[in-house]
Amino acid sequence: MKRNRQMSSTDESPLKMLREQLDLSQEQFARLIGVSSKSVSNWERGVTPASLGISQIKALDRLLRSKGLSIQGLPDSFGPPKRSTLIEGEQN
Repeated sequence: MKRNRQMSSTDESPLKMLREQLDLSQEQFARLIGVSSKSVSNWERGVTPASLGISQIKALDRLLRSKGLSIQGLPDSFGPPKRSTLIEGEQN
């Protein structure tokens, strides 16, 4: 059985945080950069790494510039941060 869990801001995908900052749904964001909403969902959940072609990178750059942002400020990965299996200070 799958467990639903709320993501904290430290667990949240940088892409999801950016998309919400731009006030866009996954569908809207996907349409604006020329990918499927399923791709955006997969990237945000860390299922697959983001893979953009030149035209999609240009569309993302135009979108960011229209909001006063820069592509240079994007992280190297859009997926959620990797979680460590060992909690700091805890040992077996």
